[in-house]
Amino acid sequence: MAKTSQINRNANRERMAKRDRAKRAALKATMMDRKLPVEDRFTASVKLAALPRNGAVGRVRLRCTVTGRSRANYRKLKLSRIALRELASSGQIPGMVKASW
Repeated sequence: MAKTSQINRNANRERMAKRDRAKRAALKATMMDRKLPVEDRFTASVKLAALPRNGAVGRVRLRCTVTGRSRANYRKLKLSRIALRELASSGQIPGMVKASW
C-alpha cells in the first residue's frame, strides 16, 4: 500500500490538471500561432510559466486504484499487476481466467 500522502498529492494534481486544462491549451495555442506578433506569443509563454506546475497533465502519475502502487500499472484497468492478479484469482474481474496449458 502506498503512502496516503502520495495518493492525496496525486489526486490533487489530477484535480488541478482538470481545472487548468482549457487555460493551458489556449495559452499553448497562442504560443504556437506563428501569425500572431512575437510580443503576444511571449506574453502567453510568461502566463503559462506563471501557472502552477501541478496543473500540468504530465505531472499526474498513474496509480493503482486499489493499492496506490505507482509502478507496473495497466492503463486500461488502472490496476497494478499485483492487484490485478489477486482480483483475477478471486474471480472479481469478469471474463479473466488464469492461463493453463
